[in-house]
Amino acid sequence: MSPIFGADDNIIEDSLQKIQQDEEKNALYNFLYPDKELLPDDKEMSIFDHLEELRQRIFVSVLAVGGAILGCFCFSKDLIVLLEAPVSSQGVRFLQLSPGEFFFTTIKVSGYCGLLLGSPVILYEIIAFILPGLTRDERKFLGPIVLGSSVLFYVGIAFSYTVLTPAALNFFVNYAQGAVESLWSIDQYFEFVLILMFSTGLSFQVPVVQLLLGQVGLVSGDQMLSIWRYVVVGAVIVAAVLTPSTDPLTQMLLAGPLLGLYFGGAWMVKLIGR
Repeated sequence: MSPIFGADDNIIEDSLQKIQQDEEKNALYNFLYPDKELLPDDKEMSIFDHLEELRQRIFVSVLAVGGAILGCFCFSKDLIVLLEAPVSSQGVRFLQLSPGEFFFTTIKVSGYCGLLLGSPVILYEIIAFILPGLTRDERKFLGPIVLGSSVLFYVGIAFSYTVLTPAALNFFVNYAQGAVESLWSIDQYFEFVLILMFSTGLSFQVPVVQLLLGQVGLVSGDQMLSIWRYVVVGAVIVAAVLTPSTDPLTQMLLAGPLLGLYFGGAWMVKLIGR
């Protein structure tokens, strides 16, 4: 190939890259600063009206979560028995190592469960607050995102309770069998279980983040799929950070679904044309 044709190919390639970068910048700009024609005909509010509305919605959210926590505290012993189920058949005994440890553990469990039960109210109040500032297209896109995010979060918690937590705890019990008797602190056990469950639920939000990035135009589906090698390494690292245990089995059980969610989200972004 002659140098002239090589130079022309480089010019064409640079031009295509520049056009692609301009399109990404325009997509981001249009997302942050939409045209007035795209905005719905809602009532305009002053900054003080927005602050008053924000205060009311925060109050409702706090009230809902507080009520859920109180309700969970009334059934805290039943919740503790439910969370002890993954190792109840393994001969593990739980101890109260300090005065009031079990009482404060019930408060912690009630707080986590109350936050979980009250999260739909918090999510509704957030949506109701930001909805007037969204365009018509963004409002149509918000529903599936919120629904998918909620479903994935609860699926992640269920996956942690039924798969991750039993696998990690059984690993520790079997490893110690024949050497030491399993007498666990009730507070440290529930801290382990609750952190694992909530971190798994949050990690299952990967497809939601991908769809948002694709909708804004920052990343395309092909770009997400092209970096799969880095994603594999990143999933293993994230699983190692999120799991409170150090056993490789639990980390691999979390890294596998993370990879599946990532590639599923990348293909969804690609299929919707982003």
